Amino acid sequence: MSTPMPDITFADPASAQRLERAAAALTAHGFTVEILDDAAAARTRINDLIPEGASVLTGASETLRLSGIDADINGGGRYQAVKPRLLAMDRATQMDEIRRLGASPDVIVGSVHAVTETGSLVIASGSGSQLPGYAGGAARAIWVVGAQKVVPDLPTALRRVEDHCLPLESARTQAVHGWSSAINRLLILNAEYVPGRGTVLLLREAIGF
Repeated sequence: MSTPMPDITFADPASAQRLERAAAALTAHGFTVEILDDAAAARTRINDLIPEGASVLTGASETLRLSGIDADINGGGRYQAVKPRLLAMDRATQMDEIRRLGASPDVIVGSVHAVTETGSLVIASGSGSQLPGYAGGAARAIWVVGAQKVVPDLPTALRRVEDHCLPLESARTQAVHGWSSAINRLLILNAEYVPGRGTVLLLREAIGF
């Protein structure tokens, strides 16, 4: 007989012990990890981590939107914000330039859909536009992660993406764009190959999907 899956509420923040386990595992896999109290602390820390004038792309993220980090980067004037440039370009004639510009910024900032206590990051996407930068195209990557996204292992992470994140994101895209979302691409980062490249700001509070 198979062992039943534990009842996990994907919206509740993980305990301090589970955050520490995830942080230790991520650190062992080459990520730089900081545990912060809340999104306000992450918003302040982002300014310390990214040098003024750097080209910065923000991935689509409710965490960044709700925390104010998206507005800081794309509207604050401190950085060379990539997203406003991409949105202003012509999809019919400039797709090659859009693709190249989005794939290799100095820094990409976003979030993930799950982080495991075994040290993996899981990111789902409909278009895949942010995934090249996360995977290695950007010189640096910073992920701001709410405590509710910590799960025990990879199978539970995939279940969180399917059962929790997708319905919420579909409701958002339906309201904003008139269509449902889909998990067309899935990126799993099991380790950071380049020391110091990937930073995870792990929050003690829940924020985002």
